[in-house]
Order: sequence, then C-alpha cells, then structure tokens
Amino acid sequence: MSIEDLLEKGLQAFDQGDFKAAEILYQQALEGEKTAEVWLLLAEAQIENGSYGKAHKSLSAGLLLEADNVDLLYSLGDLYLEEENYDLAVETYKKIIELDPQEADAWVCKAVAQMNNDNLSAAGKTCRHALEIDPGLAFGHNALGDIYVAQGKVEAGMNCFHQALKLDATDPQPYLSLAELYYDADDLKSAEEYCQKGLALDAGLAPGYLTLGYICLDQDRTQEAVDNFQQFLRLETSAAAKHIRDEVAAVIEGLK
Repeated sequence: MSIEDLLEKGLQAFDQGDFKAAEILYQQALEGEKTAEVWLLLAEAQIENGSYGKAHKSLSAGLLLEADNVDLLYSLGDLYLEEENYDLAVETYKKIIELDPQEADAWVCKAVAQMNNDNLSAAGKTCRHALEIDPGLAFGHNALGDIYVAQGKVEAGMNCFHQALKLDATDPQPYLSLAELYYDADDLKSAEEYCQKGLALDAGLAPGYLTLGYICLDQDRTQEAVDNFQQFLRLETSAAAKHIRDEVAAVIEGLK
C-alpha cells in the first residue's frame, strides 16, 4: 500500500472515530516517509486515544524536522492545555506569535491558557489584543466572554457571547455559555432555548446535558432531568471531571 493510500485510509479512520486504526496507519506511513505532516497526523490520533506521552514524542519528532511548523506548535500548545500545563502552553503559543505577530488565533489561545492559569488580567489584555488584530474573530469574542465571566463581569461576558454568535452562528459553545448564564439568572426559558440550540449543533457536548438536566430539574421534569444527567455521564469521562461526575451520580440516585 502506498503512503498516499495509508494516509487516506488513516484520515477516513480518524473521521469515523476509529483513532486506534488511524494511529496504526500513520505509523505505517512513517515507515516509508518521515515528514512533519505525518508526525502531526499521528500525534492527533494519539491525543484522541489518550496517549499523551506518545503524542509528545511525535510532536517533538515533527518539530525536529520543521521547528517553525505552526500546526505542530498549535497541537503542542493544545496538548499542554489538555494536560493543564498552562505555563508551557503559554510559551508554546508565544512561539507562534514570534513567528507571526498577526496570528490572532495564537493570541487567543495564549489568553485561554492565561485564563486557565488564573491570570485573568493578562488574559483579558491578550485577548483584546487578538481582537484588535481581527475584530471579526468569533473565537476571540467567545474567549473574552469566558474571561469576563471569570472576572464576575457577567453582562460584558454575555455581550461577547452574543457577538460571537453574530459572527459565527454555527459554533455551539457560545450558546451553551449563554445557557449557563441565563440559568444562573433564573431565566429558565432562555436557558433551555440556548442549550437546545447548542446541542443541536453538537450533540456530543457533555456540559450542555448537565445544564439541561438542572433546567429540567428546576421545573420538576424529573425524568427528563435524569435522562440528561445520564447522557452527561456517558459523554464526560475525563479524570478532571471526577468530582462533578460524582455529584451528578448522587443527584440521579436521589431522584430515583
């Protein structure tokens, strides 16, 4: 099988969610041709498989071939974010910015890492700079909304999420963020409306079912609440979410 065939089959397996098969196919492709592109594809499959250590090795191998490969650097930064290694994530996104100071997405990613590292003031400044570069960047408005909410500036956050949706109505995240804020404000009708819109765009977003479960619970729609909480538990499997999973499991048990 040619390298082109292996890569094509690997992409098909990846798109179908068979990340293990994709990983095997990309490894076979690397036996014939070691390129930064194939190392990146392999790393992405390994990340989806939860093999973070292997992914780091693949990304390092790719960066040895092309130290200024922006796609590899983005993947590495995102991996550090997933591992909650925010300092290294910031440093990785800074490398992208050094290569191209006008790369607005990298500024936003840096802001997200700073926010997760509880450096909210710096995160806000970084994100606003990204929007100076590209005012139409929906990703940037959504991230700035998260930063404002973390700072307790709820109205400013809501405005950012609405602006993100004006720019890109196909992104489910602002809908779910707004649903949470409307829920906190006891506007259950709006909360459910935005939650349903977000989940209609991506039915695999676990937080949406958590919010929807509480919306139903507050309206005494007990069975719907249980169904949504159970769907949340099916989708949310990360170790970082153990505490909230335990809480939701306890709520379900109390409703039975």
